[in-house]
Amino acid sequence: MKRTKYILMFLPLVLASCGAYQQTLKSKDPEYKYQMALEYFNQEQYVKCQTLLDDVSAYFKGTERAQEVLIYLGRAHMGQKSYGAAADHFEAYIRNYPKGKYIIEARFQIGHCYYLDSPDARLDQETTNSAISYLSQFIDLYPESPYIEQAYKELGEMYDKLAYKEYLSAKLYYNLGTYLGNNYLSCEIVAKNALKTYPSNAHQEELNWLIFMSKYQQLLNSVESKKAERLQDAEDEYYSFRTEYPDSKHTAQAEKMYKEIQKRKK
Repeated sequence: MKRTKYILMFLPLVLASCGAYQQTLKSKDPEYKYQMALEYFNQEQYVKCQTLLDDVSAYFKGTERAQEVLIYLGRAHMGQKSYGAAADHFEAYIRNYPKGKYIIEARFQIGHCYYLDSPDARLDQETTNSAISYLSQFIDLYPESPYIEQAYKELGEMYDKLAYKEYLSAKLYYNLGTYLGNNYLSCEIVAKNALKTYPSNAHQEELNWLIFMSKYQQLLNSVESKKAERLQDAEDEYYSFRTEYPDSKHTAQAEKMYKEIQKRKK
C-alpha cells in the first residue's frame, strides 16, 4: 500500500515531465530545443538531450552554435556509455573545428572513450590499442593540459592490460608444460618479450616469476646434454629474482626450488 501511495504521489510529476518533453519535441523553435537539451543534459537525462540535439544539428550547421551541439552530442553519448558513438562525435568535432574552443577536450575524450570501452584482457585488444594511440597523441600535443595527469594514468593502465594479456598467454604455455613440445621455453620467451615491450608494467614480478619457474622446469625435464647449461640458467634466474623481489610472496617456493637446484648441482 505504501509503495502504491508513493507511485500515485509522484505519477503526476512523471506525466508532466513526459508531457513537457513531448511538447519540446514538437516545438518549431530550434533555439528552445537547444536550451532544453542542455537542461536535460544537466539533469543527466542524456537520451532526451541527444534526441533534441540530433533534431536541431542540421539547423545550426555552419553557425557558431554548431560547435556546442557537436560537443554536447559527444558528452550525451558518454553519459549513455555509448563510447564508440561518443568518440565518433568528438572526431567529427576535430575534423570540423581543428582550432575550435573545445579542441583539447575533444582530443582527450576520444582516448578516454576508448579507455572506457577497453575490454577484458582475455578479449581482443584493438580498442585498448586505439586508446593508447589517442592518449599518446594527446600527451604529445598538450603536455600542459588540465587532462594530462588523467591521460598518463589511463595510458599506464592500458599498457598494464596489454602486459597482463601477455602474462596470461605465458602462463598458459607454462600450464601446458611438455605437452607436444617444450612449452616452458615458449612461456619464457613470451614473458621476456612482455617485459621488454611493456617496461615498468604492473605485472613485472609475476612475469619474472614465470621466467624463473620455466627455467627451473626445463632443468627438471632436461636431457643430459643440456643439464649443465639449464642448471646455470635456473640458478642465475633465482639470484636475479631474489635480488629484484626480496619480499616476494613467492619467496618460500623460490627457496625450495633453489635447494633442489643446489642438490642437482652437487
